[in-house]
Amino acid sequence: MAGILRLEDQRVLRGPAFATAPAAAPGTSASVTPALPPDLDLGRLLTDTEARVRRRAALAVGRVGLPEGVPLLTPLLNDADPEVRQMAAFALGLIGDRSARDPLVTALADQSPLVQGSACEALGLIGDPAAAAPIGALLTRLVGVLAEMAADADESKRDTPAAAFRLGLEALVRLKAYDALAAAVLDASGQPKVRWWPAAFALGRLEDKRALPALLTLAGDNTPYTKAFAAKGLGALRDRSAVPVLLPLLTGSDSGAQVEAIRALGRIGDPGAAQPLLRIAQGGSATTPQVRLEAVTALGGVRAAGVTDALVDMLSDRSPAIRAAALRSIAALDSEGFVAVLSGLDADPDWHVRTALASILSTLPTRTGMPRLNAMLADSDQRVVAAVLNALVKIGAPNAGSLLLDHLSADDPVVRAAAATGLGELRAPAGAQALPAAYQYGLRDSTYVARAAVVDAFAKYGITSARSLLDAALADKDWAVRVKAGALLKQADPAVDTATRIRPAPSHLPAETYQAARLISPPVSTQAYIDTDRGTIQIELAVLDAPLTVDNFITLARKGFFTGLTFHRVVPNFVVQAGDPRGDGEGGPGYTIRDEINERPYLRGTVGMALDWADTGGSQFFITHAPAPHLDAKYTAFGRVIAGMDVVDQIQEGDVIRRVRVWDGQEMSGEK
Repeated sequence: MAGILRLEDQRVLRGPAFATAPAAAPGTSASVTPALPPDLDLGRLLTDTEARVRRRAALAVGRVGLPEGVPLLTPLLNDADPEVRQMAAFALGLIGDRSARDPLVTALADQSPLVQGSACEALGLIGDPAAAAPIGALLTRLVGVLAEMAADADESKRDTPAAAFRLGLEALVRLKAYDALAAAVLDASGQPKVRWWPAAFALGRLEDKRALPALLTLAGDNTPYTKAFAAKGLGALRDRSAVPVLLPLLTGSDSGAQVEAIRALGRIGDPGAAQPLLRIAQGGSATTPQVRLEAVTALGGVRAAGVTDALVDMLSDRSPAIRAAALRSIAALDSEGFVAVLSGLDADPDWHVRTALASILSTLPTRTGMPRLNAMLADSDQRVVAAVLNALVKIGAPNAGSLLLDHLSADDPVVRAAAATGLGELRAPAGAQALPAAYQYGLRDSTYVARAAVVDAFAKYGITSARSLLDAALADKDWAVRVKAGALLKQADPAVDTATRIRPAPSHLPAETYQAARLISPPVSTQAYIDTDRGTIQIELAVLDAPLTVDNFITLARKGFFTGLTFHRVVPNFVVQAGDPRGDGEGGPGYTIRDEINERPYLRGTVGMALDWADTGGSQFFITHAPAPHLDAKYTAFGRVIAGMDVVDQIQEGDVIRRVRVWDGQEMSGEK
């Protein structure tokens, strides 16, 4: 297990073993560390006599992600043990190579629903449209037994026909296969044969107008998640016939459906929704701050008498989030009137609002927005300056190029990242000379964001110009930058072997970490307690499914890293997110960790690791309010809330984490 963890973390299939722990000194006792083979090889472990070893090695091959893992895993689809077959299918999906399509299609006929579901999921991750028809045929066979199985309260299970059906639906969404989906879940009249929430999710996610009748029906269902996903789908279709169905959800008891109905009405923009939304936006004793904020945002899509005046009144609200949302909505409704409103306002004391203003100004005519944006470059908060640079590029400011060059040497790495990104967008001639120097300057950073932005920007100048810098970035000290550079080079020249050149992945972990008993054979289910002013959130950490991610979280918690940080992102009926010392979504612990993608579905209360792209995790984590199937097998799930979901539901943007305590079965760390 220690060897598997190391190979996963270094993203290689084989390699030399690390040294075992030193022998105990004479007269002392020490735990014995088993000797490791001189050469570790995941391929050999796939043929181990123990099924549990084959299964765990298969997952490791998938996480390593190399196409050469496909022929290693394919034979395991015929393994005698269904759990090994299932993991082989899941791992093939993580690799994502189309050469695995046909063996996985064959696996759809496996007798085990465990294998069927993972084969569906893998085919969806691979993304070959040819897999849609066989997945649809499987769902048509399963739909007859679904009614009984879908009632199972434990939706985290993967070994039931219902689970296979759910994973098949999610796969068809990823394949954008509406016809196959409709054949499985709709009757001849276009009405739903299945009212389970995954069907509503799938129909809404594909945004196909043919799903309108079914979504209208599902929005009236009694099941909260079904209603919410159907309402979201109706908003995506923007059909005004949905308004009479959505309006009653505004006053219903289910908060998820209420939030999705508010968003949907804002997207549809029917004037008849103005007054109901205004009543929510203006607040009342029964309106939560999160729901009120959604209504203020939605009003930006509804043109009706009195809306703009009401929004202007909210510009003095004590909540920065409400003030920012009101500014956005006013600008969306009346850009000319927005300028007049803005002229009467002082600079907002909260940086979040000033950042929002920079984004809004980028939507105005250049002659209107540019003078204000230029003035905002003097803001004392570098988070605002980064937003202003982005806005100046978007608005097409004539002086944007020179300003971006000036900020390539800023102290703040996120400002430098914004400057580099802007130069790439503009392809400013001087950028071709300045960006390589900016990459070198960024090597002093602990964070990857500036160097990755430079690499991404320089690639826009063409592979001939950028080749030398991309080659250098393949050996960057941070794996995240290597991954970015490798993808850009591969995109420009499919023949180049970047996969080998970026490996092994660098790690900040000492060798003994991989051999720690707490990771290899944890004696207890470790618990974390996130204390906030609204209450405590208790999380059961998934040490077996994501050992290094959990260990990283625990290490940060015991250092007090999370103390005083805020929940910087709150999206009702989706996630709350925290763990960023900057508070703007761009911060981290000064290093990245590798993804440990696993089979845990994103249901209500799942704890996941936030990412920019693959393997960019660190300290930012999120907790889901509701099922989020589009996150499955994309983000590392490393825990679940077992107490305090009512606290999660109350969290507002800016709420502070007072401390994170950890119980490891022996002691509670982090207590004061």
